[in-house]
Amino acid sequence: MRASAMRASAVARRAFASAAGPPSRYLEGRVAMVTGGASGMGKAMALAMASRGSNVAIGSLLQASTGQNVSGEIVNRPGAAEMEATAEEIRAWGVECMTFDLNVTNPQSVADFHAATLARFGKIEILCTAAGITAEHRVCGHPDSLWDKVIAVNLTGTYLAVKACLPGMMEQKWGRIVNIASTAASVGAETSGAYCASKAGVVGLMRCAALEGAAHGVTANSISPTWVQTTFGMDWMTKCGENEGQSGEKYIDDVKGANPQGRLIQPSEVGALAAFLASPGAEGITAQDLSVTAGSIW
Repeated sequence: MRASAMRASAVARRAFASAAGPPSRYLEGRVAMVTGGASGMGKAMALAMASRGSNVAIGSLLQASTGQNVSGEIVNRPGAAEMEATAEEIRAWGVECMTFDLNVTNPQSVADFHAATLARFGKIEILCTAAGITAEHRVCGHPDSLWDKVIAVNLTGTYLAVKACLPGMMEQKWGRIVNIASTAASVGAETSGAYCASKAGVVGLMRCAALEGAAHGVTANSISPTWVQTTFGMDWMTKCGENEGQSGEKYIDDVKGANPQGRLIQPSEVGALAAFLASPGAEGITAQDLSVTAGSIW
């Protein structure tokens, strides 16, 4: 392993030890499939599963991939080097990791990711969905193409992944589904209509999957964070600040100041909750939308 990768792995281990204590290997031999897994909250969930012993397949849409961007979307698209660096951090936990250039809006791409994960590991027991984008636009005059893109990535992409994985989980009588939603699912914002609608849809979809899988040993839950200190979150807050005629730094400082704990949520906190939801102690927790907000409403 390269020295840089070893240093990154050491940093990751310290971060998880600080956030959740020394991890127990209660997921030893399990297999997790993570959308949006190369960066942000997806990466945090992938690392959390790996630190508990799970093998991991991560899929993200890479910068070099072909695809049409819609004007106005806010998205963090990692590069191939970032994807591989994440995979190295995952493998540093003594587990296996595979990567996949994934477009969650394309049913065939999701089906291929699912098939590749099964071919590599023989099963999928944990699904974490984190692929997401947003847009800053009011409902009045909202471009239809921008609405369609946000719904396609955030809601339909989650649906396609759940649709692919749920039958196998039900057949094997064990499964854990964790979807990233948002406080936006229950709190509106006048410039985030598409995002709020998409995340409310994720929560509704999660509850349906939970009920469908309940008698077959499958749980499904969503995590709704407030602002999280990821590249995506920082870019989004910077854009919000610019739209309000102020600097991104000022907007981020205001967000921190409005939070009862005076801070932004860290990705590792979301990962730790996702790992708990996959633990033996969380078997009875299903159909729940769990907030990670440090007391904040939005």
